[in-house]
Amino acid sequence: MTRQSESELDDGVVAGLFTAPESGAPPVENEAITIVEGGIEGDRYQRGDGHFQLDGCAVTLVAGEALDGVRAETGIDVSDGRHRRNVVVRGFGEGMDELLDATVRLGDALLRPTRRRPPCAHVEAVAGETGLAAALSDRGGLCCDVVEPGAVAIGDAVTVEQADPRRAGEAIAERLRAASGDGSGDHDSGV
Repeated sequence: MTRQSESELDDGVVAGLFTAPESGAPPVENEAITIVEGGIEGDRYQRGDGHFQLDGCAVTLVAGEALDGVRAETGIDVSDGRHRRNVVVRGFGEGMDELLDATVRLGDALLRPTRRRPPCAHVEAVAGETGLAAALSDRGGLCCDVVEPGAVAIGDAVTVEQADPRRAGEAIAERLRAASGDGSGDHDSGV
């Protein structure tokens, strides 16, 4: 089931869902997942078995456009989940900049992407693809905290429920500057 806020249009879509039951295990492609407190039910990080436990993420997102770019530039196709990210989304561009520090709904779950998730040499070793870490360097995805657990399925809408407050404030300031620049902000003192 997908929900959409009345003020937001669907911005993107869930295009892939991957989990791994333990560190180093091959990714498992899923039609649907359940996001719980601390991660994805049955995933290595939620179970406490991820490779980077000290710097682990509850849920990771990666842009389908980024994976397309990697394939176009290097010939490396990791659409089978060897990118080691949980959720592939489409519709936000390679870097998913508008999602960072926003509150994002995927299906019934609500997430907050908190930081970029650059790749490391481990992803290259597990994927068996030399050059993958470098190819993903500026498009390795985002780490997310779980705000509200819920079910997520392939094809579910991805919507920004609340933009990053700093970016929203910058957008308002820019609109005000543009409005005052065109004369609408000038007032005649009547003197």
